[in-house]
Amino acid sequence: MTVLDEAPGEPTDARGRVAELHEIRAQAVAGPSEKATSAQHAKGKLTARERIELLLDPDSFREVEQLRRHRATGFGLEAKKPYTDGVITGWGTVEGRTVFVYAHDFRIFGGALGEAHATKIHKIMDMAIAAGAPLVSLNDGAGARIQEGVSALAGYGGIFQRNTKASGVIPQISVMLGPCAGGAAYSPALTDFVFMVRETSQMFITGPDVVKAVTGEEITQNGLGGADVHAETSGVCHFAYDDEETCIAEVRYLLSLLPQNNRENPPRTEPSDAADRRSDVLLDLVPADGNRPYDMAKVIEEIVDDGDYLEVHERWARNIICALGRMGGQVVGIVANQPQALAGVLDIEASEKAARFVQMCDAFNIPIITLLDVPGFLPGVDQEHGGIIRHGAKLLYAYCNATVPRISLILRKAYGGAYIVMDSQSIGADLTYAWPTNEIAVMGAEGAANVIFRRQIAEAEDPEAMRARMVKEYKSELMHPYYAAERGLVDDVIDPAETREVLIKSLAMLQTKHADLPSRKHGNPPQ
Repeated sequence: MTVLDEAPGEPTDARGRVAELHEIRAQAVAGPSEKATSAQHAKGKLTARERIELLLDPDSFREVEQLRRHRATGFGLEAKKPYTDGVITGWGTVEGRTVFVYAHDFRIFGGALGEAHATKIHKIMDMAIAAGAPLVSLNDGAGARIQEGVSALAGYGGIFQRNTKASGVIPQISVMLGPCAGGAAYSPALTDFVFMVRETSQMFITGPDVVKAVTGEEITQNGLGGADVHAETSGVCHFAYDDEETCIAEVRYLLSLLPQNNRENPPRTEPSDAADRRSDVLLDLVPADGNRPYDMAKVIEEIVDDGDYLEVHERWARNIICALGRMGGQVVGIVANQPQALAGVLDIEASEKAARFVQMCDAFNIPIITLLDVPGFLPGVDQEHGGIIRHGAKLLYAYCNATVPRISLILRKAYGGAYIVMDSQSIGADLTYAWPTNEIAVMGAEGAANVIFRRQIAEAEDPEAMRARMVKEYKSELMHPYYAAERGLVDDVIDPAETREVLIKSLAMLQTKHADLPSRKHGNPPQ
């Protein structure tokens, strides 16, 4: 058939072809039907394109493979070949910086992953790694496309492999906006941050029906893998919000605190908060009595720029705080014991939470500030049998392995192995400061006196009076605020009101820090 013999109705010139292209694109953008869009909205969920519009700067999105369609046959698939194949991929900008994104379109095959769908995701992941820019996934899918069989499962393998390749190279953020079941849940688990929306997003390996069939337990989808469960109990979710709009706005905020890749530093801003601002409120905020609790979050508010910071894993392992903020316009990661929860002790979950955060900061060139007020590791059979030794070693390993600037500040208690693990000078902290209220020791004075002076106390006419005297003696000899400074274990004892100024000046000095690790394929961290 010649060009002149084209079928009736087909365009024969460039203008006609362009008009046809615009018609096809409009069809792809509109999605399968208005009914499918209404059904998505009825669930309280936005469409994939509405989510991308919220995430990226206006008119910055450039779509890739919009006209891709699957080639599968059987089970009725050959009669249903929608454009995009249920996933929208491309790039745009967030505050002017390039970000790559893919978003499952639940209106098409329930967002299920097939071969073409997976290939699109593979391509955009490869582009993000090559360009050195963050990757955000907007997840709302029903898992593997069963009709395509093992080809769909292989598609997940390609995603996991790329997640691992990109780890520590570009920031990876998973935003859960719908169901994520089975093997699909492993991709978010491999990324740096996981966001979830209450009531509409769930993550689990086996669903409620399988759980009931195997164990007899009855539970809802949200009860098994909802946002609150993963934010408070499992620790899978870093951030949980009530609605998609707030969730995606916080993703934009997080991106503003992260570098594009591991070869760049986080973006600096011009601070409006004076670097030398005194914080006299700190003199009264932290009680000198080590047994009295206080809110460490208020200390962080006082020292960061404008009191603004983003807490990671806020509702999981609350006895330790991990947060991103700015000091003097420079992004910093803050790890701090929280005396309001379990007196700020380190336990299994706190160690894991802080270790992963330290690793993330080190991977993306974010200086780490550690605020210590730690009475030790949590004692107990459950902790010991649960592996507190290896879990605590994860935090120790993460700090020892970190080459970014590291500054530690001892506010009050710093006892035993927990003091060493929390970035002490002996494991490589660049600078160590302390407040005049600090107590650095192997253990608390009462416990130490009971061990060292056990015989004298037992033989005394008044054991309690002797114990009190020995406690006082131990404190005066080994636990006074300047004991560690006199031995070079603390670089300076500072006025709490000057904490912000001291830290900002120290960060400025350490800005050009360079440290090399030994040549090796990789370490073998504790598991």
